[in-house]
Amino acid sequence: MEHIDKAVEILKTAILLERKGKAFYTQVARQSESKSARKIFEMMAEEEDAHIGFLVRQFKNYADHHEFLVSETPHEEEDGHIEILTEQIKKEISAAGFEAAAISAAIDFENRAIEVYSGRASEATNPNEKALYQMLAKWEGTHHQLLYQLNEDLKEQIWNDNNFWPF
Repeated sequence: MEHIDKAVEILKTAILLERKGKAFYTQVARQSESKSARKIFEMMAEEEDAHIGFLVRQFKNYADHHEFLVSETPHEEEDGHIEILTEQIKKEISAAGFEAAAISAAIDFENRAIEVYSGRASEATNPNEKALYQMLAKWEGTHHQLLYQLNEDLKEQIWNDNNFWPF
């Protein structure tokens, strides 16, 4: 019974994390003055929505049958399209502006999700549950990597633009 309660609790936490992420990305997209930033945050909101749907199906199946579905493979992201957007976003936004602050906050969201999913994957004894959380951690890891690299590039940009280099 303890395993069932823990599984349900983790699924609820995961759904809540994804809903918060979707709300955050949707709001940032609405407020962004950068078209490229808006597209990236809209894409991230769509990804979080896909995660919500995936987790809700898992939750319903687990609640009804006390078992996890075999993990679906998430769709492949369009890396080339994302790279074009990230190059454009670096031209459009200030490294100290709203969008840059949102990127930094988004990194924290993704880190939290990775922590929850990785932690549960390491604790899970059911192979489908373990695969579910490993896949979600990996999926969030791709979001984290995109945001982290964009944040690092923006940081470099502000250092270069303001001649902060001591040498």
